Amino acid sequence: MGQQEIRDRLGYSRQHTAMLIGQKGFPDPAYKLGMGRIWLADDVEEWIRAHRPALAEDPES
Repeated sequence: MGQQEIRDRLGYSRQHTAMLIGQKGFPDPAYKLGMGRIWLADDVEEWIRAHRPALAEDPES
């Protein structure tokens, strides 16, 4: 997931998402490319379950 995908997933503003991914405790990016950083979707979803449970996807759906 790129920053835009994380932003879309969380429903946050660009600024709030940038602040969030810069905080200690957010997963480290798996890759750093010329176009930006990339996170593993599983890592982001795990973080969401732990830190934003209201936004966690329902495993039954």
